[in-house]
Amino acid sequence: MEKQTKTHFRKVYKSDHLGVADLEDLLEDGKRLVFKIREVKQELGVQVAGKRGDFNIAYFEEKIKPLVLNATNAAVLKGFTGSSFVEDWKGLLVELYIDSTVSMKGQVVGGVRILKKQPIIDNGLDSKINNCNDISSLQSLFVSMSKEQQQKYKTLVTERKKQLENVKSA
Repeated sequence: MEKQTKTHFRKVYKSDHLGVADLEDLLEDGKRLVFKIREVKQELGVQVAGKRGDFNIAYFEEKIKPLVLNATNAAVLKGFTGSSFVEDWKGLLVELYIDSTVSMKGQVVGGVRILKKQPIIDNGLDSKINNCNDISSLQSLFVSMSKEQQQKYKTLVTERKKQLENVKSA
């Protein structure tokens, strides 16, 4: 089955920062939206979405665009660390998602959010889960694990299963 290539309408609006269209591309490729923050910088007088201003911007270890942190996402990072200082957010593991209810200027446009729960990563198991191409292979992997592993990584398996279902329904 050949993958159909479609172009998101937002692609023509060039952005140097992470947006919904970027996450949709990653999801279509079956990627899990978990990233490690390399650093967060307060950048003064930068242009974001055609508007010049002061912004907190998160840069990631992975090769993706930086994320402009709005107040909601900054509050999530503060909650993870207990610190209000952006320098203390370095090294955090975050999972991003698309929130279709985000409004801007009175219109519902969708937006990038940080999940309020930090992801669990086990490089060995995570890569095995990411290599599963369908629901039955995820189920087989889950059954082969010890009870302790099943409990610890059930969230990870469930998230990957949802991603596969979303890609198939798209």
